[in-house]
Amino acid sequence: MPDRHPTGPDPAALLDPAPLLDPAPLLDPATWSCPVPLREGAVVVMGHGAGGALSAELIDDVVVPALAPDPGAVLRSLGDAAVVDVGGATVAISTDSFVVRPLAFPGGSIGDLAVNGTVNDLAMAGAQPLYLTCALILEEGTGLDVVERVLADLGAAARRAGVSVVTGDTKVVESGHGDGIYVNTTGVGLVAPGVRIGPQQTRPDDVVIVSGPIGDHGVAVLSVRDGLLFDTQVRSDTAALHGLVAAMLATGAEIHTLRDPTRGGLAATLNEIARSSDVGIEIDEPAVPVRPAVANACAMLGLDPWSVANEGRLVAFVPAAAAEDVLDAMRAHPLGAGAVAVGRCLDRHRGTVVARTALGTTRIVDLPQGEQLPRIC
Repeated sequence: MPDRHPTGPDPAALLDPAPLLDPAPLLDPATWSCPVPLREGAVVVMGHGAGGALSAELIDDVVVPALAPDPGAVLRSLGDAAVVDVGGATVAISTDSFVVRPLAFPGGSIGDLAVNGTVNDLAMAGAQPLYLTCALILEEGTGLDVVERVLADLGAAARRAGVSVVTGDTKVVESGHGDGIYVNTTGVGLVAPGVRIGPQQTRPDDVVIVSGPIGDHGVAVLSVRDGLLFDTQVRSDTAALHGLVAAMLATGAEIHTLRDPTRGGLAATLNEIARSSDVGIEIDEPAVPVRPAVANACAMLGLDPWSVANEGRLVAFVPAAAAEDVLDAMRAHPLGAGAVAVGRCLDRHRGTVVARTALGTTRIVDLPQGEQLPRIC
């Protein structure tokens, strides 16, 4: 079995003796580089977009106070999608921006990722996705053939998901001010009467279910960046999950919370739910599925698979009495064939996630601090 607790490469092998000839640069903090950016500087750093602790600080301290000062504002729910009443209908709305580098990767591209990511945000609210908007930010000098391929993937993904792209926008930025193409998509969907899903619905004794192996997407993107090569190709899990969610809802079970563990991975998702629902979460670490190729790649690079992004997986919180029915429905669907129960919610250590290891000990699963894999979603 692969090591699920990667220690990373031998630090001695990473040392470059050249800088040691002149120790002066090492004494200047301005020259330091650290995976966890220092918080003292009042500037945006890459970690603010990584879905971890810095992202949470940016949202809590800057975004929400400016845009949603009212304690009852919809934005403050901080779900994957906002659920609002429009003329008696319950509507879910979500928006997302995609800044992937490279634009194509094993198993997908920024085009289908933009559709699937927004469709999944709607699905996590229990909505049936209907419409998408699409805004493109193009870098000057990008080949029109590249734009055509991305849009072909985006259109094909929309048709597979059964959604229509109904409006959009295009802007061009100067060369050197983008990664070729950035895509923003906004989605609109309908929530059926009686469906009420959100992090505030999570309860103690809920069972935690993941729909399949984690970490595939982040490792797939990393595998084609900067000349990295792995013995076994890992493909992104990018997929639209609304069909899987519909199958889960068809069981009649009261599904409390759904999340797709994208930026920040499973670790960030579990922490967000624990804190917003004020429950403790205990995960059986050996039960969390990680493909051997993903585990090996993460071990080689010093990454934690729990913090690596996914784009075709979901995490579900359901009452214990309904867990088996929900699992059966998920396993009967192609996108949930690898579903497994991995933990439960507790009425203690509220707001904290712990993992029970194979040795019977426990460890705290913290919110990722900085940035592991930039430009992956």
